Amino acid sequence: MKQRTLLSAALVLGLTLTAGCGSASGPGTSSGGSGDKLVVWDWKSGDAKAAAYVEKAKADFAKKHPGVNVEFVAQPFDQYYTLLGAAIQAGKGPDVVLFNGGGQIRDRADALAPLDTYVADDRKRLAGWDAFTKDGKAYAAPVTLQGHPVYYNKDLYQKAGLDPDSPPRTWDDFVRDCGVIAQKTGAKCLAQGNKEGYGIQFFLSAMGSAVLTPQEYDDWIAGKRDWSSANVKRIFELWKQTADSGLNTDGANSTAMFNDAFALFNSGKAANVIGLMSDVGHWKDFAEFLTPEKLGVMRAPVVNPAAKPSLPFDGGIGYAVAKWTKDPKLAADLVRSLTSADALKAFYADGGAIASDATIDVSSGGPAVKAIVAEVKSGKPALHVALSSKTLDLMGRLSQQLLSGSATVDDAVAQLAASDKTG
Repeated sequence: MKQRTLLSAALVLGLTLTAGCGSASGPGTSSGGSGDKLVVWDWKSGDAKAAAYVEKAKADFAKKHPGVNVEFVAQPFDQYYTLLGAAIQAGKGPDVVLFNGGGQIRDRADALAPLDTYVADDRKRLAGWDAFTKDGKAYAAPVTLQGHPVYYNKDLYQKAGLDPDSPPRTWDDFVRDCGVIAQKTGAKCLAQGNKEGYGIQFFLSAMGSAVLTPQEYDDWIAGKRDWSSANVKRIFELWKQTADSGLNTDGANSTAMFNDAFALFNSGKAANVIGLMSDVGHWKDFAEFLTPEKLGVMRAPVVNPAAKPSLPFDGGIGYAVAKWTKDPKLAADLVRSLTSADALKAFYADGGAIASDATIDVSSGGPAVKAIVAEVKSGKPALHVALSSKTLDLMGRLSQQLLSGSATVDDAVAQLAASDKTG
């Protein structure tokens, strides 16, 4: 993600607060909220596919608090956490804040209000809480579940003379089939975009359960990570292999994941892609180009016979309450509206989000979404979500060096181990 200087971020923040928040955070105040207004920061509310979701949430909140105005300020995602960091330093800004699960919210938990006392009635209905929890306290309510399925283009497999309904089960078979597809169709094996350093996150989490033993996997999530183990190194060796063996689409380090890499898959220039299960780069987006019948979902191809591949998923995005808000209960009520059943149904219907509410019916979504949802029960948390944002940033830079050949796997995992140890 692009970083800006603090001065630049603070300037943009000031302009945003002045133009977008009005009385919600005027000069000299330490809170983003007043008695009759709440301000929400996110990167979703400006998306047309989220319009019905936002309206349903606002309507639900208005029933409980008819005199309170809610203002959504959609921020650009590539600047989002920089802007939020400036707000946290200033101690004022929005009342309600959207977060990715994992390191992004855990690293900023001190600036947020714990929600446990406000969302007790939602705990059973919603899934994905762990990604927004630190030291036993929940700091956001999950809106979506997010994970990393391996999608494949059934049409390309069929054109290559392969059975589109029997995708490869092992890594060796996967590489072999990719060679056949390349020879017969000209398509690459993997659509890859690592310009932002996100590609390695997707790869680590998608392939991790096919390489690590179940015990190693559970230890990783629990914070007992052995970066020097042969299996951990093997994941990064496979990542390097995708470049060295020409499995990736050309120019992976100069291709943006969002949404250039996904466009390569949609256009048939790659047979496979590690995508998302919610919001973007997911089953609904891909099915619009390939048609639902031509979009397949496979388990990660097995590398280690002792591994048990599973769907990596966590809470995807969730709304939190800023510590400086004047009325935490009021802001928490807005979070509850943003995770209400009707709002989440609209987010699934229009945006294809796999909502945190497991009661939502997805049977009309097509074969791919059915396959994904069926894997949720046996799924495990994504490996990259367990890492701090600092370590993820480092991993992104090192992943680019591994693809370009300017770093070795041993050096990369040693640096990552040191970063992970210091948090």
